[in-house]
Amino acid sequence: MILGVVLGRPAPVLVGVTDGVPAWPVARAAARTAERACVALDLSRARTAPVAAIRVGGPCPEALRPVVGSGVATIVRGGHGVTGRPLAPLDTEAVRRFAATCGLADFAVTATGSTMLADHELEVAAAITAEVPDARITLSYEFGHPGLREREADAVRNAGLGPEAGRIADEVARELPGVPAYFARSGGGLVSAHYFRRYPLACYRGAAASLERGRAALGVPVPDDEAAAYGATLGRPEAQVERIVQARGQAELDRELQRARDEALTRVVSAGAAPGSAQIAETTVNPMSYLPVGLYRVRVIGQGATP
Repeated sequence: MILGVVLGRPAPVLVGVTDGVPAWPVARAAARTAERACVALDLSRARTAPVAAIRVGGPCPEALRPVVGSGVATIVRGGHGVTGRPLAPLDTEAVRRFAATCGLADFAVTATGSTMLADHELEVAAAITAEVPDARITLSYEFGHPGLREREADAVRNAGLGPEAGRIADEVARELPGVPAYFARSGGGLVSAHYFRRYPLACYRGAAASLERGRAALGVPVPDDEAAAYGATLGRPEAQVERIVQARGQAELDRELQRARDEALTRVVSAGAAPGSAQIAETTVNPMSYLPVGLYRVRVIGQGATP
């Protein structure tokens, strides 16, 4: 039996699926014998933690500074241009001072040009860890938006959701001991509990996506909560990579695409795919307008099977 679970209601909705046939309600004792649990939830009303945001780049007007709500933010020197050219040396000492004195453990790091070259974000993460060993760090390049403020907003949201995602994952593990848990992604697919803890933003609207899938699959009127729980069981481990790459010919573009595909396959395994099952489901390559020739926005989606 595969268990579909919807959280965020007055009580969890449990739907058991055996050979594709749903059955509900499911007793808690039976649920604990499930092959796996596929959890759907929406995080739009989840509690968010204060975030320490670090932007790596040049000075900016006050109105364009990082938006962090009750958190704190700083801007340090560094970053790269859209082609990967360094704009300034990274001010690692400023990063360390901020990390040591901000009093927070959830960090969001955004560097200019990081979708092309993520070196400065990775160096900032290392500097933070040196000062705050238990820090939870979100790096914006992992979200793929070419625009700095869009990436930064996603990084801050992801970092703020981290503690609540950890609490939810712990709660599911306590209620279903020994049952592998997967969480529904906003755009379809599933991710492992480990991946959910690190990238909760990927599951921000997981219940809504599962509801659509469940309604389409069942084809008959059932309560929305039950349709969402069933829809969650239909997903597969999935992950995606978005990058800006520079290539001066087809051979170089092919090499960059292969690197993106390799990274997507690695992420699918991290998302809970069975060993050997990860494969590329979609690759999109778009030349970027109004920028130097040879710049492309690449998006790769990988999928796999649950163990």
